[in-house]
Amino acid sequence: MELSELDLVRGIRRVLSGDAPGVVIAVGDDAAVVEPGRHHGVLTADMLVEGVHFELGSTAPHDLGHKAVSVNVSDVAAMGGSPRYGLISLGLSDAIEAAWVMELYGGMREAADEYGMSLVGGDTSRAGRAVVSVTVYGEVAEGMAVTRSGARPGDALVVTGTLGGSAGGLRIARDAARHHTEALSTEWGRSLLAVHERPRARVGEGRALAAAGAHAMIDVSDGLAIDLGRLCEESGVGARITIPDIPFAPGLVDLAEGTDVDPVDLALHGGEDYELLAALPPGDVDEARRTVVERFGTRLTEIGAVVEGAGLVAVRGDREEPLEPRGWDHFASR
Repeated sequence: MELSELDLVRGIRRVLSGDAPGVVIAVGDDAAVVEPGRHHGVLTADMLVEGVHFELGSTAPHDLGHKAVSVNVSDVAAMGGSPRYGLISLGLSDAIEAAWVMELYGGMREAADEYGMSLVGGDTSRAGRAVVSVTVYGEVAEGMAVTRSGARPGDALVVTGTLGGSAGGLRIARDAARHHTEALSTEWGRSLLAVHERPRARVGEGRALAAAGAHAMIDVSDGLAIDLGRLCEESGVGARITIPDIPFAPGLVDLAEGTDVDPVDLALHGGEDYELLAALPPGDVDEARRTVVERFGTRLTEIGAVVEGAGLVAVRGDREEPLEPRGWDHFASR
């Protein structure tokens, strides 16, 4: 990298410059100063690590920056909250140039603008590989935070959007890295890749589900099965999922033709969809669906129910079988 740390911070400050609501002092001082707001604070942090979550040679820095912010905002959305402020810390290897960092921050700034939040500071350091760590502060009205632990037997399980798209896009990206580019010449292939590279945090949908009376909610970051298992474990319940009701991402069936790709497997276990999975009273599902569709244009699908006991069950027609809560695990998936 040809710039000094001071030069780099100056460049980052230019990218993030501009007045923002609630920001008293932004980038450039020892710490940011912000107005805390009137509601309860929601804090979350996540990191993307080179060689684990992305590869420098095949990931556009602008897309990476956008994704780094979005995946954190998704955690706030899963609590029924809204993001307000973000802090960015970077570990940068010798292979990274200043232009890459500016593009990264350009993507972060774009995402922050889309979610109505401000990026107010952070840190940079030399590292053996690239690390992008984001901390987000959000707000939720007092008594309105939705946790993983409130699901009740009899609740309906609903999911926003579609599932499996990011895993399908990752498959296409890996094929493209091996110079297998047939899927990229198709509309469905480019659509799946876009889902993987630019996930969308469901902030408005999360607030709508909270207002509709959601008893529990989680974002599908590591896979539907494993994240449903986490919700059920925290709530002390079990769940039944109707496999034909799972909404596949457009293009998954096309991707499966002539390959070993299983759309059901990607939808259940693929991860990085960042859709919201919620447990709702059955009588509130239709109204919640109307609100989410009409206000945000987002699909809301009922895929199963919360049951007494423990464990997950997959239902296919007249057949039932245990569903393994399998998905991405940072310390088991190697």
